[in-house]
Order: sequence, then C-alpha cells, then structure tokens
Amino acid sequence: MKKSIFFLVTCLFFVSCSTRKKSAGSPFMKGFYAYYNTLFNSKDALETELRSRDKAHVDNFYAPYIQLLTYDEQPMGADLQGSDMFSDDNAPGAFNGPGVPGSPGAPGMATNNRIAGSGASVLQISEAKALKAIANYSVMKSGEEKNKKIFDANILLAQSRIYQNKPLEALDGLNYIFANMRNDKRLPLARIYQGLAYSKMGDYYRAEEAFADLKQSSKLKKDHKKLLSLYYSEMLLMAGKKENAVSELEDAYAINKNRKLRSRIAFLRGQILASLGKNEEARESFVSAYRNANDFEFEVKSQIEIAKTYNGKNDDYEGAREYLEKISKKGTYASRKNEFYYGLGLMASRAGKKEEAKAFFAQSLKEKMSDPQIRGLNYYEIGRGFFEDSDYLAAGAYYDSALAVMTYQPSKILLQQQSENIKQVSANYYLIKKNDSILALVNMPEQDRIAYFNKYIDGIKAKEAQEELQRKRDERSKGFDGGDYSANSIFAGNTGGFQDFGDNKGGFYFANQSTVARGEASFRQLWGNRSLSDNWRTSARGSSIEDLRNEAMGLATAPDPRRLETAFYIEKIPVNREEILTLKKARDTATLGLGRMYETYFSDTPLATKTLYTLVDTNPEEETKLQALYSIFAFNYEKNPAAAERAKQMILAEFPYTSYAEFVKNPRDNTFTKSSEEVEKLYSTAFELYSDDKFEDSQKTIADALERYPKDALVPKFALLNAFNSGKTAGKEIMILQLEQIALNYAKTAEGEKAREMLNYLKSELSIEMTDESGNVTNPAQPVNAAPVEDASARPQAPARPDASTRTRQNETRTPRPRRNGNSSPQMNNTAIPPQEAVIR
Repeated sequence: MKKSIFFLVTCLFFVSCSTRKKSAGSPFMKGFYAYYNTLFNSKDALETELRSRDKAHVDNFYAPYIQLLTYDEQPMGADLQGSDMFSDDNAPGAFNGPGVPGSPGAPGMATNNRIAGSGASVLQISEAKALKAIANYSVMKSGEEKNKKIFDANILLAQSRIYQNKPLEALDGLNYIFANMRNDKRLPLARIYQGLAYSKMGDYYRAEEAFADLKQSSKLKKDHKKLLSLYYSEMLLMAGKKENAVSELEDAYAINKNRKLRSRIAFLRGQILASLGKNEEARESFVSAYRNANDFEFEVKSQIEIAKTYNGKNDDYEGAREYLEKISKKGTYASRKNEFYYGLGLMASRAGKKEEAKAFFAQSLKEKMSDPQIRGLNYYEIGRGFFEDSDYLAAGAYYDSALAVMTYQPSKILLQQQSENIKQVSANYYLIKKNDSILALVNMPEQDRIAYFNKYIDGIKAKEAQEELQRKRDERSKGFDGGDYSANSIFAGNTGGFQDFGDNKGGFYFANQSTVARGEASFRQLWGNRSLSDNWRTSARGSSIEDLRNEAMGLATAPDPRRLETAFYIEKIPVNREEILTLKKARDTATLGLGRMYETYFSDTPLATKTLYTLVDTNPEEETKLQALYSIFAFNYEKNPAAAERAKQMILAEFPYTSYAEFVKNPRDNTFTKSSEEVEKLYSTAFELYSDDKFEDSQKTIADALERYPKDALVPKFALLNAFNSGKTAGKEIMILQLEQIALNYAKTAEGEKAREMLNYLKSELSIEMTDESGNVTNPAQPVNAAPVEDASARPQAPARPDASTRTRQNETRTPRPRRNGNSSPQMNNTAIPPQEAVIR
C-alpha cells in the first residue's frame, strides 16, 4: 500500500506541474539562465584569478602578522558549503595561499592577469559578467527581487571589486541586496561582506558596527559565524584593537575545525600576544599552531616563534634549549638547522647569555642556508651585540652583510638607516679614540712612553711568531686532499667531474665566462669580498674588521722595517703646540657630535649626557663648551632634572648674557595663573626703581619675584621690564637677546608683541650716538652698547603697571632652540681670558 500510494502521489505531482507552462520570463527560468550562462562565467573567472594568486604567493613570516584566509579558501558568491575553508579535514597538498586582500601582510589586490586576446583582467571579466547577470536576469515585482540567483551575482560583484581594491564600488552591489532582497535568508552574508568592504576602506567604526550587530544575532548560521569570526578579528587587528582581536581569534579557533585554518588562527594570535608582551600566552598559542600545522614551513616557523617567547628569567631555558637542539637533528628538520640555531640564539640573548647567543648565531651562519632572511637576521643579531659593546665599526660591518642578503624590504629599510647612523658614529668614535691616544702620549713622561711602546712591540713579536707558526703548518699540509665531499658539496654525486652551471650539459664550468661571472656575483652578494684562506667564512670577517679598526685609528696594515724600534713610535708624537691644539679641537668637536648622535640616533640619553659632561670637564673652547652644556640641559630637563641642573648652573655662571641663559631659566611653556596683590606690589616696586634709574635694584626685585612666583600672570611683564634694565646696565646687545627670548616664550601675549616691536626698532639702529649729561655727542662714529636714544618721543616705552584686566594670561608657545650671539657683552670684554696652556686633558 505504501509503495502504491507513493507512486500515485508522484504521478499526480508531475501531472500538476505539466499543466503550468514555464515562460522564459518567469523567475524560475531567469534564475536558471542566470546561473548556467552568465553567472557561471563570472564565478569561473573569479576562481581562475584566485588560483593564479595561489601559485604566485608565499607566506611572509617576517611581516608583523600573517593573514588568516588564503585565496583558495574564499567562498564564491553565497556558496559557503562549496569551499574547503569550513571542512573538518584539508584536501591533500592544500596550499597556504595569501590572505584576504588588504589584511596585514597581504599582497596588493589588483593584479595584471589578463585573458589572452582581451584587454580586460580576469577580475574585470568576473565583474562584467556579474553586472550582465544582474541587468539581464533581474525579476523585480512589487519592489522585491524574485530571482534568488541575483543575490549570488551581487555577492560575486562585491568580491571581484574588493579584490580589485575597489571597496566603495563593492558596496553598490551589497546595497542592492539590502534594498531589494530584504527577506532573503542569506542577508547576514551580505552584511559580512559589507563589514569587510568598510574595513578595506579604513572605516573601522562602520565595519565594527556591522560585525558587532551580526555577532549578537541569534539567527546566524554556523558557516556565517565562522566567516564572521575571521573577518572580524582581522578588522580589529587593523584598527589597532589587539586585545579585542585576541578575544575574537579565540572564538574563531573554537568555531573552525579545519586544521590548516586553526594553525593560522593560532599563529596570528601568538604574534599579537607576543607584541603585547604576553610571552607565556603567546607560547601556548604557537604550540597550538605547531600541533595543527599540516605544512612543514608552518611547523618550523612555529618552533622559531616558540623560541622567541622565552625570556630566560622565569622560563625553563635549559629545557627549551635541549629540546630545540634535539629536534634540529631529526629527519627533515635537519635541513633547517640554521633556522633552529637562530631561534636558539634569540633564546640565549633574552636569557642574558651573550656569548652563548653569539655562538649560536655564528653556528647558524655555518649551516646550509634555507632562508636568506634568516641569514640576514643572524648577521644583524651579531652586529647588535657589537653595537651594545660600543664596537660600532664591527657592528656596521655585520649590518652591511645583513643588508646584502635580507629579503624582507621593511626590515632592510630600517636597518639601512641604522647602518648609516652607525657609520657616522663610528667616524667620530675612532677619531676621538685616536686623538685621545696621541694626546695621552703627549702628556706622558719619557720613561712611561718607553715602557708603553716596549709592551706594544712585545705584542707585535708574539703575533708575528704565531703567524709564522701557522704558515709553517700550512706549508706542511700542502699536497693533502682537502676537498669538500659532504652532501652539500657541489661535487657530491657528480660523475662528470666538475658540475656545469651553464646551459650546455657536460661542459667545464670555468670555461664559461658568463656562468663564472654569475657565480662571482652570487658569492659577493652572500659573503662580500673575501680573501682565499682557511676557514674563510669566519676568519676573514674577523681580520677585515681588524683592518677597518686599524685604518680608522691610522695604523698601518703593512709591516714597517722599523716596527720593532721604540724610537720609531716616539718620533711620531707631535711636539708642535699648534698641532697639539688642532688635535684637541678636532677631538672636542667630534665628542660634541658623538654625544648628540647618541641622543638623536639611538635615544640613549644617559650615554649622551655622560659623553658631553666628559667633554665639558676637558675644558674645551668656549663655543664648544656652551653647545655641550646646552645639549645636556635640553636632553635632560624633562627626563632627568638632576642631570640638567649642573649644566644649567654652569650656563648661568659662565654665560649669563646669552640667549642660552634665558632658555635654561624658562625652558618649557608655562600656564600662568591669576596674579595676587603681593606680586602686583612687587612689580610696582620694580617699575618705580626702574623709573628712578635704580636699575640694579629693579633687577634684584624682579629676580626675587620670578623665583618666588614662577607661574604668576605677571611673569611676562617682569621679563620685559628686566630687558629694559639690562639695556641700561649691560647694553643694547644684551637687551636684544632678552627681547628675542621674550618674543619666543610669550609670543601670544601683549608683552611678546611689545618685544617684537622693540626688536624692529632696535635692529634698525645701525649706530647710536652717545651723549654726555649735557647732551653733547661723545663718539658719533662708534656703535654703542647702550640703551636706546634718549628721545622720549622715539624710544619704546617700558611696560606699564598691571591693572585688573591683565591679571590672568595663558602662554601657549614652545621655546625653540636659542641662538648664540656672536658678540661678547661689555663685562666679558673686560674679563681677562687666560692663555691656553699646555695642560691638555
């Protein structure tokens, strides 16, 4: 009975269907034509483009973050189930392709792949086909789109435009869905791509708004949740919300069961946690990435990242070191020994074991190269060790080697700048060292000189004896076969004698000049110019650095016949006073530059301060000393006021009538508060003293007021009145310096404006006539360091007494670096300057 009933129902169904004719314009037929004609071609073109990108892509593990989704995992249209990205098992040989366009580290979206015989790219064809499907097969009734395939067409349109880096245009197709397909059950997928388009535009606020609304939806399908978690986490990372991105990646890891995708999620999560300084959590995440990895490259890189998370303090360094050394010798991992030794070097460096770290990095360089970037990073780490020991020349040499082999461009750009800075520092450093050595010998007693050079000669003899012993050993070993028969040798397994690197098979390598030239260029790129010697990979580098040091110090590399005579060296010590002073001046100038470089290039304020104070203590020339003291104060007055105080007091004591002195008195912006009656009384007193020609008493009153009330609203008025006092007591030039400082410090105040007006007036006076008490001209031709002319109608007026309207004021300007005045003040001219004696420290 059941079979009979089923048969009858089936027959009735077909009969009923046949009674209704399907017209070509019906939604059913339109959907059929849309998919199996135009829409199919759009989807096929998009898949072709993504497969092409897959083949050209290699994961970049040196970028700050890897990308999550790979191009071969992108769902086409609304076909989430058709993608491998959400299956529990990966297809054999699945490729780790590039991520979502625009994600951190992802390549550019636009490509140059074009169809043969066509001027359009593959993505443009996919876009055009999607537009054609929408135009030809749309079925609009009562403001609703009835052809369900138009949803796929608009999603494909959005995808093709996003991959062309046109996210704004991609929103057009999605908006069509929101306006005309409001009841479609797949609408959340359109919202996901809407959020993706916003994130590609950099509009993270709208993107997060779209993703957050979807996250709270209870009707979201499981596949949609998986896709949302991936796009949402990447958007949060691009927006700089690392903590939220970590949380979202945890959800993504729990939802997605695909091992390959889980490995990428865990790896990215570990990178973010490491950047936040959460090493233990990052290590756990990298371990998860390693366990889920079905790709050899991911396994190795995960192990390296695990090594980077050890800080050597509370971690089991010894256990981790033994583990990495053990697995580096196992099976296929042995081909990546250089990378594992690099990881071991990083662990040792973080544990404070510098010598052990250096040995691991050197061992990594000896192993077969698997990745040029790793080789460059080894050179960089060794160079960084020399840099921390202030051996800048050696550091620069290793940095240059790193630049020659590194492949990751951002790292190369940063290292290039640092290498240039180190070269400038090295030039100053070795000039100082050389001149210091010479000056020390100048001041050394004769007997001490002889003892010093006798010790130096003994060292030369010992070195030459060792070199002679090594030469004899090399002579005895001549004739023995020292060929390289290891598995990595180019001669291993070659039955034809020499390996042919050219196009002609069986030819002699060195008979082909083009292949020889390529080989030499490749060798220089990896190793630089090396001399032929044993252990050339390491020993040549050490000797070349030694040669560079000797050259920087002015030491001859070729042996001199008189090198074993004490008199040979003593004769070279300068005795001419001018020559000695020239050496000292060059040393002092180089030391000033070196101190500034430490702060500017490396932000090493303590070392910069120490270097500059050492210069100040050697009693350099006045200009050099003032520049050094100013630099010390400028570097430290906010970071370390105690270190700046000594420089401040020395400037005030030794260079009181300079703009530097004005700067150290008021180095930063001040926000002035309401003035009190007591301060107003002090200002009135100072003003009356000025009016009574008691300029020194007025200055003392002002100095007392500024010391007691440094943030009062009348501080600018005090400064301006003090400038007038200086004009009367110290002269026009000192007054100009103080007015310039007022114009800079209080630019937005009435006093600042007044100072600028007075500067224009004073600087226009090329010469001023001096008069006696009767008004007679005493020296009409000589410019005078005096106050402005006594014509009351022409001279600028002193600042007036304060009133209620000037009791509160804000100063918002920043004090720039002051200028050094070229002319001395009258007081400095009257001071006897002692001659520079031969006491040179």
